[in-house]
Order: sequence, then C-alpha cells, then structure tokens
Amino acid sequence: MKVIVCGAGLVGFNIARYLASEGNDVTVIDQSPDLIRKISDSLDVQAMVGHASHPGVLDLAGAGDAEMLIAVTAADEVNMVACQVAHSLFHVPTKIARVRDQEYLQGAWADLFSRENMPIDVTISPEIEVAKAVIRRLRVPGAIDLIPLAGDKVRLLGVRCTHDTPVVNTPLRQLAVLFPELSIVIVGIVRQDRPMVPSADDQMIPGDDVYFVCASAHQKRALAAFGHEEPEARRILIFGGGNIGLFLAERLEQEFPDVSVKVVEQDRARAEYVAKTLTRTVVLNGDVLDQDILEEASVDQTETVVAVTNDDEKNILASLLAKRYGCQRAITLINKSTYNPLVATLGVDVVVNPRSMTVSTILQYVRRGRIHSVHSLHEGFGELIEADALETSGLVGRPLKEARLPAGVVLGAVVRGEEVITPRGTTVLKAGDRVVLFAASGSIKKVEKMFSVRLEYF
Repeated sequence: MKVIVCGAGLVGFNIARYLASEGNDVTVIDQSPDLIRKISDSLDVQAMVGHASHPGVLDLAGAGDAEMLIAVTAADEVNMVACQVAHSLFHVPTKIARVRDQEYLQGAWADLFSRENMPIDVTISPEIEVAKAVIRRLRVPGAIDLIPLAGDKVRLLGVRCTHDTPVVNTPLRQLAVLFPELSIVIVGIVRQDRPMVPSADDQMIPGDDVYFVCASAHQKRALAAFGHEEPEARRILIFGGGNIGLFLAERLEQEFPDVSVKVVEQDRARAEYVAKTLTRTVVLNGDVLDQDILEEASVDQTETVVAVTNDDEKNILASLLAKRYGCQRAITLINKSTYNPLVATLGVDVVVNPRSMTVSTILQYVRRGRIHSVHSLHEGFGELIEADALETSGLVGRPLKEARLPAGVVLGAVVRGEEVITPRGTTVLKAGDRVVLFAASGSIKKVEKMFSVRLEYF
C-alpha cells in the first residue's frame, strides 16, 4: 500500500516506522530538514522537505497513486488543507488528520468534516483520547492500562506485579488449577522494559507489567487475583488546565457527580477561563511544583493526581511530589518514550502516552481484512487486534490446537453473540465469531491474512 505521511514528528515517525516495517511504500513530508534527515537515516522510506499542504509537494510525493494520506503535522490547518488537496486534486481514497484544537471538534460544527465540506475520513484528537483513557483508569484503580473491546464485553487489563501479588512465581499453565475461576489469558509481560509473549512454562515475578484479556464481567475477580481491590477515587487533583485537563474535568463533572475535583493551572488567564467553563471544579492558579500550592490543593487528602501539563518533566516531578506529600496514586502524561524505563521505579503508577494512542487509532484504518480495532502495546511490542472470523478462514471449524497459529500470536477471547469464551485448545471457532488476539510485531501481516476476505490466502 502506498501511504503519504505529512509530518515527521514523534507520531509521524512512529507511523512511518510501523508501515515501513511491514513493507508498505511510505513517503514522509515535513518542513524541517533535520526531521527529514532523521527519518531518512533511520527508516526505509522516501522522505522529502516541503509544505505538506502544497499541491506540488503532494504531487512529487506520489499522491496521484496513493491509497492513504495521514496528516499529523503540528498545525491543524495544514493537516486539514492537506486532506482537502489530496481529495480534490489527487482523489486519495482515505484521508486521516490529527485535529487538536477543540473549536473544530465541537458538536455544533459536526458537518465541517464531511465529504461535501472538508473531506476528512477520520479526525483524531489526542487530547480527547487521553482524557478518555484517564477516565477508564480512574474507573479501575488497580489497572495501569485498560482497553475495552467487542462492545466492552471484553477488556485488556494491564497490572503491575509486586511481592504481594498472589499469582507471582507461578507457571502460567498452573494458574487455571490454582485459580479455577480465573478466566483470563495472559498475552504479554514486560520485564525491566523488555516485552515478551509468555509461554505456558513462564511465570510472573515482582516488577513485571502483565497484560491479560478477560470478560468484562470477570474483571473484578481477575484484579483480585492480582491483589488489586482498590476503591475508586473520590478526591482527584488535575495538574494542568490545558485542553486535556479541561476536557477531563468536564467529563468528571458529568460522569462522577460525587467526586471532588481540583485543577491547578499556572497561566492566570487560562485558569480564569477554566474556572468560568467548569461548574463544580475548584481551580487554583499556581505552579504544580510549588509546595504552598500543593498544600492549598490538599494534596495529602487526594487519592489520585492526574498530571497533564504540556511538560513531561514537570508531570513526572509533580506526580512524585504529590505522592511524597501523601497522594495515593499518580496518573502521568508522558510523551517521550525515553522516560518509560524510569517511571515505574520512581513511583509513577500509570503512564498515559498521547503518541501511542494516536498511532493505535491510525493503525485501525491501516489494517486490512475484517479488523474492527487495533491497539498498539508497549512501543512496538505488538498489537491487540479485534476481528471477525470468516467462513473462509483456516481458523474456523477445527480445534484451535490444530490451527497452527503463527509464532507470537495469542488468542485472548472469543465473543459469540452475548457469550464470551476463554479460548482453549479444544475451542472451535465459528464463522462470525468476534476474535480478540495479540500479535507480536513480526506476526501482524500473517494475522491480517488470517482475517482477510481475499480467498487466495486460504
């Protein structure tokens, strides 16, 4: 597939890396010679310096025969115009744009991104996605990650193991014997920042981040097996009143009427705007690293702090300060992957990465076959994929133990109507089943073929 990526920043770089690693024909456009040089030196893609919305630049990039354009430059307007030019002049079938300014996304202007007006097939707002991800984690305090699947009948949960976790130091094959009511499938383990797809003989140890799939109805029982039975937070402190902080506070006011929310914002004008926009939330104007401000915000009585300023370092430090002063849990926004190996050892409980969420959303539209959703896990480790089993697939009509799944592929759940089935070797898939599986990065193309409608794969 020929894809043009407009923007060579963190998101553009990672999208290009994913697509190039799978043999796609990728061209990246950016105005920065330094970013283009980095792309050229690091990836097997075409890279060119230019303005991504200029027709001549898109023409040189091969827009005339491109199947998809992904616009993720730093400017919303450039992203939107690039999609318009790609549609009007080059008839590119699929156009995806990152749009960060919430003014464009308000419901009153719902017709803006339509085929008759601004023909963008998919608009992505990292700020909204981050706020939704934080809400999910607030609902499940013991989880470091949570992804709803199959109409929320199934969930992927991430948990961190400690010395007190009941299931540590137990071979995975024995979990079903020791915990007969624990209907989960462990699809990945991250140990000392190194991810792996576990075998039945592997075991979890303290310090591991474990990712498992279970029926949503069994979530509470599964978390209890990992020693997590924390109640939902009733007092929440948000560091940063930008787009993410404001949208999050609005959602908390709407969905959690019994929760006390406070926001700390350093810019006075922005703090006043946030205070006028919200109804029940207390807004404080000050530096999140100022001890007096933290005391005024009653951080010692706060159960969860959510650090979502536009500065990674400030988010990390403020989270650690809050915990030092008595806050129980920290959810921290971090854009730079270089900090990932440090945050768990420092004491940050949950990391939210806007770049990873944007990449996951885009991949959903890149994947082929009857694939409904795609979620990237741990910096390119692999993807959690939700897809329909087709009658022509080699997976259908025989026990899974005979299906010869590719290496690095783990089936997490099968949804048949309203029933959620934990897959075993004797499980037989039927046409129309919704399948949730994890595929390591090297096996993703094989999974696409397994769920493709094209008969030549079977």
